[in-house]
Amino acid sequence: MAPVPRCQKLECKTIDGVTIRGLFYSAQSDEGKAPAIIMTHGFNCVKEMLLPEVAEYFQSLGYNAFIYDPRTTGDSDGLPRNHISPLQQAEDLSDILTHIATQPTVDARRIALWGMSFGATVSACTAAVDRRVKALVMVCPIFSFFQPEKREKAFQQLIRDRVSQLRGNEGFSLPPFNVRGENPIGMAGSGGPGGLEAYGFMKAVVDRGAQNFRDRITLQTYHKLAVFRPKELLDMVSAPVIMTVPELDDISPAEEQEEAFGRFRGDVKKELYLAKGKGHLTVLSGVGADVILNAQVDFVKAAFEL
Repeated sequence: MAPVPRCQKLECKTIDGVTIRGLFYSAQSDEGKAPAIIMTHGFNCVKEMLLPEVAEYFQSLGYNAFIYDPRTTGDSDGLPRNHISPLQQAEDLSDILTHIATQPTVDARRIALWGMSFGATVSACTAAVDRRVKALVMVCPIFSFFQPEKREKAFQQLIRDRVSQLRGNEGFSLPPFNVRGENPIGMAGSGGPGGLEAYGFMKAVVDRGAQNFRDRITLQTYHKLAVFRPKELLDMVSAPVIMTVPELDDISPAEEQEEAFGRFRGDVKKELYLAKGKGHLTVLSGVGADVILNAQVDFVKAAFEL
């Protein structure tokens, strides 16, 4: 018998006809259908950044895993390119789940959402509505996007850009972080160590030539973030949830992640895992990463048995 490929390309259609492209890591199991973990990456990231190693790890433990590029990014369709809409991504994730549930190796009754950074927040928004989600894994989620002192100037820029586009001009785009680690809205550690860390991470990805990664977003992405209130949705989540909080997170403060964790209902099975000595971009690399992943797997396994 020929060996089963480590992963295969897989396409999912959303209800509005957009094609989402990803890689499906089929479970290698002799016990019939296996559970699946759908993995969503961080802000403007593509699937080739870190996720393959984690997906392979889940696959080695008998899970199906799916990594993908959200609409308008990487290999996936959608215009304008790199227009990041968190609530649209949350809706798309339900359509992705529908497709993954039909794969021959997947047990549709045991599907978990796994998200990192911005992807963790998006995954929680999906789980707030979609009751097919049987477990939720959130790794260093982001909940705040605007620094108050930057809000009014940024709003003026957004409206000027909208007016300009209605006059036939191309929409404005910009890098998520400049060389000083800043952006117009002050999101994700902008202006501090976290912003510089994020800029360095994105620059390294560009230097390595990650396929179809584009270190730019539309300015109108900030309009989507301005009206995004993910904390208000957390008490709608009914699936068991584990949140991994890096102790030294300079991009999404650990204190805010912990406060958000407290918003999940008391009747929901939940676990907060403090990753000591870890930062936002190092939480799943280096010493101790295997311990963190094992804790997530143990939680998901127990959730599937409820």
